[in-house]
Amino acid sequence: MHFINRIVDLMKRLTVAITLFCFFALPSFSQNIDSIIYKYATEYGQERTYLHFDKSTYGAGETIWWKAYLMEGISPAYASKTFYIDWTDDKGNLLSHTASPLQLAITYGQFDIPTGYKGAFIHVKAYTKWMLNFDTAFIYEKDIRIISSNTSATFSNSIIAPTLAFFPEGGDVIESVNNKIAFKINDQWGRPVNTIKGVIENQKGEFFDSLRIMHDGMGFFYLSPEPGESFVAEWSDEKGKKYKTALPVTKKSGVSLQVSVDGDKRIFSVTKNKASTELLNQIHLIGTINQYQVFKVTKNLSNGSAQGVIPVFNLPSGILTITAFDNSWNPLAERITFINNGDYKFSAEMNVAHWGLNKRARNEIEITVPDSLYADFSVAVTDAAIDTDSSDNIISHLLLSSDLRGQIFNPSYYFSSDDKIIAQHLDLVMLTNGWRRFNWDDIVKGKIPAINYSRDTAYLSLSGKVYGVTTQQLSDKAHIFLVMSNKGKDVNQILYVPVEKDGTFNEENIILFDTANIYFQLSKSIKDATVKFMESKLPAYRNRIFAKGLYFNRLEDTTGYSKHFALSDEARRILQETEGKLLENVIIKAKTKTPVQLLDEKYVSGMYAGDGIQFDLVNDPFALTAPDIFAYLQGKVAGLIINRSGGNATLQWRGGSPVVLLDEVPTDVNFLSSINVRDVAYIKIMRPPFYGVSGGGNGAIVVYTRKGNDVVNEPGRGLSSSRVSAYSPIRQFSSPNYSSFVAANEKQDLRTTLYWNPQVITTAEKNKVKLIFYNNDVAKAFRVIIEGMSKDGQLTRIEQIME
Repeated sequence: MHFINRIVDLMKRLTVAITLFCFFALPSFSQNIDSIIYKYATEYGQERTYLHFDKSTYGAGETIWWKAYLMEGISPAYASKTFYIDWTDDKGNLLSHTASPLQLAITYGQFDIPTGYKGAFIHVKAYTKWMLNFDTAFIYEKDIRIISSNTSATFSNSIIAPTLAFFPEGGDVIESVNNKIAFKINDQWGRPVNTIKGVIENQKGEFFDSLRIMHDGMGFFYLSPEPGESFVAEWSDEKGKKYKTALPVTKKSGVSLQVSVDGDKRIFSVTKNKASTELLNQIHLIGTINQYQVFKVTKNLSNGSAQGVIPVFNLPSGILTITAFDNSWNPLAERITFINNGDYKFSAEMNVAHWGLNKRARNEIEITVPDSLYADFSVAVTDAAIDTDSSDNIISHLLLSSDLRGQIFNPSYYFSSDDKIIAQHLDLVMLTNGWRRFNWDDIVKGKIPAINYSRDTAYLSLSGKVYGVTTQQLSDKAHIFLVMSNKGKDVNQILYVPVEKDGTFNEENIILFDTANIYFQLSKSIKDATVKFMESKLPAYRNRIFAKGLYFNRLEDTTGYSKHFALSDEARRILQETEGKLLENVIIKAKTKTPVQLLDEKYVSGMYAGDGIQFDLVNDPFALTAPDIFAYLQGKVAGLIINRSGGNATLQWRGGSPVVLLDEVPTDVNFLSSINVRDVAYIKIMRPPFYGVSGGGNGAIVVYTRKGNDVVNEPGRGLSSSRVSAYSPIRQFSSPNYSSFVAANEKQDLRTTLYWNPQVITTAEKNKVKLIFYNNDVAKAFRVIIEGMSKDGQLTRIEQIME
């Protein structure tokens, strides 16, 4: 809502400002477009993400530590709860498909590179389920270089294959008007080629202009084609190899849209040619940022051209798209321009509280933010002597790279200062990179996007679906009995989960990390049914690519760094375990209780805590010999009549049937008889009349399944089973503490990442945090990278050398 309110207020101010430039009123048809754009923005907002790694290059067998930020518009994207990463080798083979819980639009984790990995890169594709509904060209992708003996030869020994591409401003070259045409020359890895010679000639070989590179392989020139005229670029690379590249075909009619940057204004010019129809006597322009409409104007083109000024000082920073339409709202031209008003960042300071550059010396750094600012950081400290890469960061990626098709070379450069020349260079990027969040033909027709993946607003809890059953078989009391055996845990968990009439079940309180073996059983009356677990978890994305460095930040000296990510409950638990204090031993003397009393206290709650007939199956060695619960109870309760016919049982007590419950949840006799006696800890029979449950006039039989150390460590004996995974396990970065002697610290310390902490938070009550780390055996200086995001979506980045 923060962003919506800001845009609404902005549009009011822009309407007044734009009126001063004599824009005309719009036809009522345009109101439909307004409502569709607003619907796109509020209901179909597109998420974008940035991953921060502790380093940019790794060796085989090392761990990649990462953190992800998720944004929508100018705010953190709080709705999605699960974040996916596909880790593939450089041939497109899947190495791992990880899922991580998002908390407050942030998550983090790690990936262990196989010890024997031989590839040059590992490719990372990161996304949420919601992102897959839209153009996948905007999904996060990155190639991480793997260090090997020939790493330095990856690019330098290869033959450069340059490619020249042309980009007419507005989209098309229009005959008989002045066109601005940008160009870009890259090699096969997307790196700019800055040394060429070339000219533009028409089909007769007549010279029109030269190709002059202005910045990183980019430049532009002007061209006014005559009817029937075509053009080609003849150029040569630095080695003298000659090339020919045709310019885009000239259109006979249309408009030329040109936009120039002038500080806090954008000056536009629209020109039509004589061949254009009467539909072009009037032209509409719409401006959007993050899919929100920020202005809409109409200009008269009866004289052939029109100009105007767009004030942008109140717009949020980001890419402003200006689209021109004819009088029937057919899109004619489009131009993007970057707005940099500095409102995307917040100030944070890093100070060194204690220096320790000697071997294994202690270091302390402090991070301070303005009072009352809630911000979430991550900190990476690496040996300053290793390779580093500052070409992309949280600011440049979330504001620029994530909103453009293809790769931007050295995007952080465009945010390095407010110099006018940098703004001009950034405008070259706008001219030479594709961008289209909207399909205007669909918007004009009122068509909304097809949603194939619902937004996952809930975490991946233990869930599934029963197939091969009818709704009649799944009565209101249908349940599935589950025994969950977690990896690395000695205690199994027993669950009794309701099944909906559509066959689905969901235990919202169970969030799975790593893998678990799930043993399950349905009622005996349900035959030939199958159960599938965790269908809400996405499989790996099928469209994989070869990682050959296309998505690698191509500056030759590269290092990745990370930023702080929000914690999931399980990750916070891991941190608390490792940082918790050891409690002192406390000796308590109390009256010894019988095993049955202990079971009653452990399992029973509420109205069931009263007097009853009790059975301890944990300590009864003969309980395991009974084929089912009712065979065990046969003859043990005065007045309770148990009739057995085949596998079924009926109960009578004082002229009626007692209520049966499993873990204090009402169930039916048939299902209860299917429970393995080995999984039962305690049975309590409440004498009639019992008023603690509906229908208890003839008493109640309450069966409690084992939990904690009562569980027999033979999960699911005789049950069907399935191996289930949900969220990937999250580990804490291991950083040695050299303040005291530990035998493990005696080995040589050659860590290149000295410290990694994705859990640094400042609040209104605590605007300063202190972090402690120790040097390794060889580093003489440290590089500290701090990145963060505030709760309002503002960003920060600090890079500092400690030497």
